Amino acid sequence: MPDTPVVHVAAGILIDHQGRFLMASRPPGKAYAGYWEFPGGKLEAGETAQQALARELVEELGVAINAAVPWIVQGFTYPHATVRLHFFRVTGWDGEPQPHEGQAFAWQQPGQLTVSPILPANGPILRGLALPDQLAVSAAGILGTETWLARLDAALAAGLRMLILREPGLDPMAYAALAQAVLTRARPYGCRVLLHGAPETSGALVTGLGAHGLHMPARVAAAMARRPSGFDWLGVSAHDAAELAAAQRIGADYALLGHVAATASHPDAPPLGWHGFADLVGAGWPFPIYAIGGLCSSDLPTAQAHGGHGVAALSAAWR
Repeated sequence: MPDTPVVHVAAGILIDHQGRFLMASRPPGKAYAGYWEFPGGKLEAGETAQQALARELVEELGVAINAAVPWIVQGFTYPHATVRLHFFRVTGWDGEPQPHEGQAFAWQQPGQLTVSPILPANGPILRGLALPDQLAVSAAGILGTETWLARLDAALAAGLRMLILREPGLDPMAYAALAQAVLTRARPYGCRVLLHGAPETSGALVTGLGAHGLHMPARVAAAMARRPSGFDWLGVSAHDAAELAAAQRIGADYALLGHVAATASHPDAPPLGWHGFADLVGAGWPFPIYAIGGLCSSDLPTAQAHGGHGVAALSAAWR
């Protein structure tokens, strides 16, 4: 039996100044009529995904995009078609969305969906939208625990929303005590805290302390065949296409990819650079990818322009 042809689709996630994103219902007469999705449509012959997106948003919504960056590429097989969806985050457009195809619109907050049913291929996309643009990696071993906790307090007050607690220099008991202290500080601010390590060594601590998930080194993910159970959020570090493929295989929610710039922690390893980062991300992965390595918050627009979800920082997060 011949393989089902893959239909390439461009989809736009319009994000307004309040951080809300636009969803539209599928009009009568289309497959999955009444389901909610992100606006977009099929690529025509000779079009790039971004060209198709621009055309579709004019046709469907009557808006002309002027700021859009590539984000996630999601494959999905429906009973009637196999699709490869090229998602873009759209933060600037001219005009107000109008229902040119009789669809309904709804602005939604990440993690607070009020419409249903959702087109099945869009489930992972909604999850990715709940991730912040910036995350931090802990530095207690670099700064000293008390100094770092004081800086963590300041970062939480300033809006930090996601933290990876990576402290390889601590023994298990000291790490557990620090994790408890961090979670106590982070919970009132709604900051997600992910512990670092392998499921067999850190999984019980994640569950016991009520942490939000686990972040795994690349070598741990590479040895796994499937997603470990019991983690709300699962992240993976990656340095090349093979490690990104491992993250995809086990169903990671996001990946850190680097190092992008030169760092003191990797003096002998050449950095990817932004072109190398973009080449790897541009292969298309079904999860958000953060740029990491020698970066700070001012690198966020550059990371997103090269296909990244955002930036992750260690030293720069605590200055």
